[in-house]
Amino acid sequence: MGTVTFHAQSAWLDGAVVRDVRIEVAAGRITAVTPGVGAEPGDEVLSGLVFPGFANAHSHAFHRALRGRTHADGGTFWTWRTAMYDLAGRLDPESYRELATAAFTEMVLAGWTAVGEFHYLHHRPDGTPYEDPNAMALALRDAARTAGIRLVLLDALYLTSAPGEPALPEQRRFSDGDVRAWARRVRQLPSDEFFRVGVAAHSVRAVAPADLSVVAETAWDLGAPVHVHLSEQPAENEACRRAYGCTPTELLDRAGALSPALSVVHANHVTDADVALLGARQASVVACPTTEADLGDGVGRARALADAGAVLALGTDQHAVVDPFAETRGLEAAARLGSLRRGVFDPADLVAALTTGGHRSLGLEGGTIAVGQPADLVAVRTGSVRTAGSDPAQLAMTATAQDVTHVVVAGEVRVRQGGHTAVGEDRVADVLRRFA
Repeated sequence: MGTVTFHAQSAWLDGAVVRDVRIEVAAGRITAVTPGVGAEPGDEVLSGLVFPGFANAHSHAFHRALRGRTHADGGTFWTWRTAMYDLAGRLDPESYRELATAAFTEMVLAGWTAVGEFHYLHHRPDGTPYEDPNAMALALRDAARTAGIRLVLLDALYLTSAPGEPALPEQRRFSDGDVRAWARRVRQLPSDEFFRVGVAAHSVRAVAPADLSVVAETAWDLGAPVHVHLSEQPAENEACRRAYGCTPTELLDRAGALSPALSVVHANHVTDADVALLGARQASVVACPTTEADLGDGVGRARALADAGAVLALGTDQHAVVDPFAETRGLEAAARLGSLRRGVFDPADLVAALTTGGHRSLGLEGGTIAVGQPADLVAVRTGSVRTAGSDPAQLAMTATAQDVTHVVVAGEVRVRQGGHTAVGEDRVADVLRRFA
């Protein structure tokens, strides 16, 4: 990667819109940021408003194949899960790579420059390991490289179907048998600048309290972030209370797992005491508004969590929608519906959840346009039929993924004039049709 310079018609700097900004890049990092100057010969001009790259803090890439296929019979999260298990049982490393390439390419086209992949499809459907026990993880790595997105693989421990209950037959491929076998496998995964290894406990229903300390120990040794699904459904809370006499948040706290390195995903059904604990420990909370709406998960308590000290991030989870601005609007809409007032979050707060919050959750540098930071940029049209007339500082409430014109990752243009530079949209569509 050589030296390149971008000229932004306007750029998001320190939470504000600044006009005419030259951004110089060398070896994938920003070396100079100069506001108030015109473009020079050789600059790549980025029209509209240029944001720092967006970090998608929660993804299950294979869920993308379920989009538009689970609505006819209604049901609940738990009935949706049956369709998810059927899909999971049909994947092997090759098909997983193809499907993940399609999902990650769609993300890059939408403006996501980094993604946290919450990964639990570890083994063959009968639970036996592949010849390379990390074959499925490496398929995700290859897919991310093709799409041009930074990948944090959040390798998930998944051992039980409910507290004290063995994994169901359809969950066998998720399990390593015991926590030590999981930790040994995770430690074999290689890392590089674009492929980082993180860890996850799937949930308190899938991981016993005694095993949470091993998850934390593994994360500490690897210098990795830790993620966990938390209180997405009331049934999860009820099962935890029956088994352990406390909420899932309280259980994590008893195990010493609550810390600034922890990200809890969803947290829709948390108590006041849970909110206080998560805030006091400065955990990240990853909201996935479009998925939570799609699955009927309920309205979360994002404002209360942020006020308590938690840091908000956003994810697309099951990819019912892959659009960072749909997530920002979804976060604000849910907060308005729950509070009966407008402007629960300032637009700058919503941008922070996409940028600095997401990068913090994934343990990555980035999220700001500043010297020394990774050169990850997203240019968004300010004059489209959706955004014309909007205050540029409020694009988080009006833009959509269709308004993303350019995406730069490590100084390399991955999307130019709305088209991916390496993967054609026809290829993405062909792959997804094969899973229909």
